[in-house]
Amino acid sequence: MIIGGVKATDIVSKHGSPVYVTDEEAVRNNYRRVHSAFAKHMPTRINYACKANSNLAILRILEQEGSCIDAVSIGEVEACLRAGYSPDRILYTGVNVSTPELKGVVGRRVPINVDSFSELRRLAAISTDVPISFRVNPEIGSGHHEKVVTGSRSTKFGIPLNKIVDAYSEALQLGFRPVGLHFHLGSGGQDIEPFLKGTDVLVSISQRLEAELGLGMKFIDIGGGIPIPYHPEDAPMDLDHLAEEVTSRIKNGTSAQQIVLEPGRFIVADSTVLLTTVVDVKETPDKMFAGVDAGFNTLVRPAFYGSFHHVAVANKFDRPGEITYDVVGPLCETGDHLARERLLPRVEEGDVICVYDTGAYGFSMASNYNMRPLPREVLVNKGEMNLIRERESIDELLRHQRMPSRLML
Repeated sequence: MIIGGVKATDIVSKHGSPVYVTDEEAVRNNYRRVHSAFAKHMPTRINYACKANSNLAILRILEQEGSCIDAVSIGEVEACLRAGYSPDRILYTGVNVSTPELKGVVGRRVPINVDSFSELRRLAAISTDVPISFRVNPEIGSGHHEKVVTGSRSTKFGIPLNKIVDAYSEALQLGFRPVGLHFHLGSGGQDIEPFLKGTDVLVSISQRLEAELGLGMKFIDIGGGIPIPYHPEDAPMDLDHLAEEVTSRIKNGTSAQQIVLEPGRFIVADSTVLLTTVVDVKETPDKMFAGVDAGFNTLVRPAFYGSFHHVAVANKFDRPGEITYDVVGPLCETGDHLARERLLPRVEEGDVICVYDTGAYGFSMASNYNMRPLPREVLVNKGEMNLIRERESIDELLRHQRMPSRLML
């Protein structure tokens, strides 16, 4: 297996495992694909949803491409500033935001996408000299799992649909001048129809804002959630069709000057693989297990969402499948599976398993469960590999713990 011009086995030999490996060219190409699909219809701003993957090197690659940022925490804001983004290229969209965090975002002069009336009023007490937009709950949800559907009526996100005009009205009274309107339906839904229905909702709200408040929107933000084909047999979403349908609605129904999108998964998911080494092969009456050194502490999506990730044996890439294995990790949990019932070449200790499409919500959701350090990240590009995150040490795992003096030995 070759990744970005580098043998997978050479990466593991040099950097150990588990290790996340990102192909720089894939990140750049994915950004260009989504931007060009929409930009040929109307002015387009891509706010990369950096919660998917916030490594500084990846943020910098996208900054060079001209991307902007969707940030959901003060930590993400600070990371993006350090990666070279100017504050105006970041849009902060939090939920249940504390007043200290609001002050931190305002202090960094970053525009804010407001999620609630409480947030609006607390923000006004800090400053009204900040560009704002509003996140509306469109009562339309979409996503690959119920835990990532964000736009349905019962979720915690956004201003209720029947209160959204009131929110803009109050913002004007408080001294703000709102510039945009936003929703986020969910993450990874395969159907184009919810995007179109949601866009119709935004168009309708925009028309009401203009008619009732004389307020035109600078931008309409349709959020993220563009899916990728995790299963080898899945078809990708027709990005050109999505772009054409969404932009025609905005251009024909509003005075908005710009469309904003917030893809995260689409840009980085398939740019990255997780390489993990087989450390144990176990046969039981019911199963063959390939035990590896990565678990749901390294990649939680299969355990948390039941997500599918294609796997292959990187050092036996040209060999046919012979035996069906469950690929399982070292955690003390029965649910510690990376893959179930996969036909693979005969697996031996020392083989390298490649887990595909791990660039989105892979490292960013990793944990220290079972006191296991976070893995390395490596960037590959045209035959060159660079370490972009060092492996965590045991000492670093313990560095923030404090022992009361009365318990000292």
